[in-house]
Amino acid sequence: MYEGDRRSKNIYIGSYDPVVSKSLRSDHTGTNDNLYHMRLTLWSMLLAVSLILSSCSLTRLFRGREDFVRVRGTHFVTDKKPYYFAGANLWYACYMGSSGVTGDRPRLLRELDSLKSRGMDNLRILAASEQPYLKGTVKPVIQPRPGEVDEHLLEGLDFVLAEMAKRHMRAVLYLNNYWEWSGGMVVYNVWSGQESVDPYDTTKGWEAFMNFSAGFYSNQKANTLFRDYVRRLITRKNTVNGRLYREDPAIMSWQLANEPRPGALGVYAEHNLPAYYRWIDSTARFIHSLDTNHLVSTGSEGTIGSLLSPQYYLAAHKTPQVDYLTFHLWPQNWGWFDPKNIATTFPGTKEKALEYIGAHLALARQLQKPIVMEEFGLGRDGGSFQSTAATTTRDAYFELILRTLFDSARTGTPLAGYNVWAWGGEGRAQHDDGVWKEGDPFTGDPPQEPQGQNSVFSNDSATLEILGRYGKAMRKLRSADSLLTTSRQHPNAASTRTP
Repeated sequence: MYEGDRRSKNIYIGSYDPVVSKSLRSDHTGTNDNLYHMRLTLWSMLLAVSLILSSCSLTRLFRGREDFVRVRGTHFVTDKKPYYFAGANLWYACYMGSSGVTGDRPRLLRELDSLKSRGMDNLRILAASEQPYLKGTVKPVIQPRPGEVDEHLLEGLDFVLAEMAKRHMRAVLYLNNYWEWSGGMVVYNVWSGQESVDPYDTTKGWEAFMNFSAGFYSNQKANTLFRDYVRRLITRKNTVNGRLYREDPAIMSWQLANEPRPGALGVYAEHNLPAYYRWIDSTARFIHSLDTNHLVSTGSEGTIGSLLSPQYYLAAHKTPQVDYLTFHLWPQNWGWFDPKNIATTFPGTKEKALEYIGAHLALARQLQKPIVMEEFGLGRDGGSFQSTAATTTRDAYFELILRTLFDSARTGTPLAGYNVWAWGGEGRAQHDDGVWKEGDPFTGDPPQEPQGQNSVFSNDSATLEILGRYGKAMRKLRSADSLLTTSRQHPNAASTRTP
């Protein structure tokens, strides 16, 4: 409140006000003095409370009681208890929650309930999308132009967070994208006046596109536009439950971007590393300056997204502004696995996957921070994207990966949680070629990929059994003494199997 407001209402803090005193008594002689002072004391107390409430919300007054996720050493904690988690990528959640054309709130509620029932209560969600100039991109977008937002989609995010809070679920919200499918860094570059680069233009290609995207880190005008949006989102008030985003425990972490890289392998990216490091540190610092309650993460793929260098990955994440580490695991994208040649490539895929996990746990130990494997997936047998296709190889892969992650968590390594890519739930491809078109229901696969390629659908019973078994086992690790013992039960024990 401004001093002028106080004067206009004849309210003076810490001094005697004759106007107020006159309204409290008609006479202050004799026995009326005690009554007068009692009234004055009561008035002062009420005034103090009203001033406090006008300057901050009730949530902030009682912030100490909220169960925000914190970091303790190489682990997460909430309310002084360990926080381990299993979860999924549900990047399109705000689209389902929207009151606009993409909205399907009944489906969203069913998807949340299905995930929760399997112990998968941590969701990685897209919280920013920008008007793209490329094909194969999500539509509509949250930010059609700088400073303009689609309130339907942001109200969809409000709805998602409110419903997650009811279910005691947590969200990781990512704020940008190195890749093209949700707009991302390249759109901010174009908004700042730079000429666009199309990866599908054979005269330029993906290397030129990746370096153009990475130029965002040193583009001051683009970052001003980006920070304007970040500030708007973090300081937003949820239209469903009235919470400020920065005071909402349903949010676990703000994430700088989806899979930020310094550029394509080569000289440009090597020279761009200092700008990349500075952007991570300064952006994380900016977010912390707006919000002291929530964690900040990068969204990195790991060493694959760090020019194959453990040293570059460590350098990017050593800043105290980054609270925990992330890594992703994509055997088919990285050329390890061929779904049309499973017998030959799957054995090597398993070996490389375990090596990649072990290497990143070691890096987390070096930095003494928790680590989350927040993307991993594998396609259906034969490379099919049909929801009825077999998932035998994927199920064997998930069993191996989830057993490794669970064992790592229960024995006290820095592994704190994981998010499978991706939850397709009730979504299905609408066209024989698997191409997503505007107006189609969303699956877990982003628009530039065949719908069903990596999605876990509601009819994938074998996959769902595995996810549920390990999800419930990870949730059991939250018991108060779980950081003190390594004798916890393995999810393959009969008592932890899902029915």
